[in-house]
Amino acid sequence: MERKPSIWQALLPVAFLILLLIASVNFFGSDASYGPNQIALILAAVVASLVGLRLGFTWKQMQEAMVKGVSLAMGAIFILLVVGSLIGTWIMGGIVPTMMYYGLQILNPTIFYTACCVICAIVAVVSGSSWTTVSTIGIALVGIAAAFDLHLGVAAGAIISGAYFGDKLSPLSDTTNMAPAMVGTELFVHIRHMLWTTVPSITIALILFTVIGFVQQPSATEASGLSEILLALDSSYNLGVHLLIPVVVVLFLIYKKMPAFPALLIGALMGGITAMVFQQEVVMTFVNEPDMPRILVLFKGFWMVMFGEFTADTGNEALNDLLTRGGMVSMLDTIWLVVSAMMFGAAMEKTGILAAITKMILGAARSAGSLIMATLCTALGLNIIAGDQYISIVVPGRMYRAEFEKRGLHPKNLSRALEDSGTLTSALIPWNTCGAFMAATLGVPTLIYLPFAFFNYTNPVISAIYGFTGFTIIPLEDGETGDSD
Repeated sequence: MERKPSIWQALLPVAFLILLLIASVNFFGSDASYGPNQIALILAAVVASLVGLRLGFTWKQMQEAMVKGVSLAMGAIFILLVVGSLIGTWIMGGIVPTMMYYGLQILNPTIFYTACCVICAIVAVVSGSSWTTVSTIGIALVGIAAAFDLHLGVAAGAIISGAYFGDKLSPLSDTTNMAPAMVGTELFVHIRHMLWTTVPSITIALILFTVIGFVQQPSATEASGLSEILLALDSSYNLGVHLLIPVVVVLFLIYKKMPAFPALLIGALMGGITAMVFQQEVVMTFVNEPDMPRILVLFKGFWMVMFGEFTADTGNEALNDLLTRGGMVSMLDTIWLVVSAMMFGAAMEKTGILAAITKMILGAARSAGSLIMATLCTALGLNIIAGDQYISIVVPGRMYRAEFEKRGLHPKNLSRALEDSGTLTSALIPWNTCGAFMAATLGVPTLIYLPFAFFNYTNPVISAIYGFTGFTIIPLEDGETGDSD
């Protein structure tokens, strides 16, 4: 007969995982997500399974739960694969080089971080997707930052801060729709209530990015190095604004609510066609098959860059390093990380460990402020343990909804807290689907950009302060429903 875990049994797999992750980072540093963290998560899943066996579960039950858990991440895995192809085709097709070329001439290094944040916020509001924003505009902005010899961690932090701010205020965002749906309030009520935490948070982030931009010391060789990169881009690619058509098409498709996978796949295919039409010499050099008919070389290059890494040959070593990326193969370590995380999360959920930990947290929540704090901590904990932002919204939303109503608190307080922590902290966890995606797409390890993703961790702090002070914590009046403002 299956039993519920004690608190000590529940904490054992978590403590084991924390110790392994600390050791992983200590031994391998920024390379921890390329194998060591995966092993840590799998071993922690084994420990959770052993606890489950002790509680009366069978291995078949545990295995079925893990398979189901991994299946929940398949949508993210499909997107990761197609983003790998998109990066490769957009580089080979001259799309990313074009964005870099014009961006280097328009953007000023002093305000670059601030501009990154603002640009990504606008694109994310329009597209409703932080992932789409990062995988389109974001990869070009990182390239520009590298060409300016700026700190890539700060640049990635600015890109992610802006992308998540725009995502949260967009009615097209899946998580922005999911949070109010889970707790029983209306979408625009939820968005308006989020403004109280998101606007101060993004304001703080923009101030910090501006200060960093003004105090950073540009490299003495920046001007000459920048000129060389511009020259190399111009001489290696047939550049022009017409190459930005795939970017516009992808953003339009997302705006029209096409799912991310087909929209990004269309973008990747358009990038390959663009390469075959406008960058034939680039493709010929990449494939290096002088005896093969030209049309077959172009088609083979298109095929190669969809699955394998594109290798740039611009004559500029620094630029080659920037543009040698992409292909589905570049996402395999990230997919491995996501699968490992979902295995661990599924084992924790099946054994009742997640419920036991959540119950312990809820038992300590005596006031409205502590209840808000419990929600924030639970969402963050699920991002760490379960490795998926949707779980961090759905589980606490389902578990705490009745408690908020019981204490006379409007459900929009709960939906805001879910987003303030569940959505925003997901990009800060290396093995979370979001953190893994951001690191793989931008080419900047999570632990490198984490200190500079100011918006993502300022927002939960402000939300907690509001909870304990009572500021903007709205009571549920007699006869009122969650759909009223």
